[in-house]
Amino acid sequence: MLYHFELQTKHNDFIALTGTVQKTVKESGAVDGICVVYIPHTTAGLTVTSFWDPLGFEDIMNETNRLIPTRIDFKHQHDTPQDAAGHIKSSLVGVSLTFIIEGGELFLGHSQGIFFMEFDGPRKREYFVKIIAELNQGAASR
Repeated sequence: MLYHFELQTKHNDFIALTGTVQKTVKESGAVDGICVVYIPHTTAGLTVTSFWDPLGFEDIMNETNRLIPTRIDFKHQHDTPQDAAGHIKSSLVGVSLTFIIEGGELFLGHSQGIFFMEFDGPRKREYFVKIIAELNQGAASR
């Protein structure tokens, strides 16, 4: 089962996806299996971090921007896209996450949340949730 979602981002945005992914797993009727969250973008990423501290998101984005500044002084001569920093951040953070589905629930730690990280933007973005699982007998097939 593949589910498609869209979202609108701001520049250097951090967007919670946990609720949508949890709801998708429940509605799918999956009992046990795997859930993959994927984004088809080269200047964005996905991460799992604590949702308890709202300033923690700002800390993560600030540190990411400190480590990889928006303007990069490349040592090699080539045509560099203006969003080269976003490409590097996306490569380091990654564009997919895999989770366990157990007993019909997305298996996450106590304070873990799934987040979309925008390294460029603002943009209209999309993400996909792929569920590979045993279905509950009463679940409608999709």
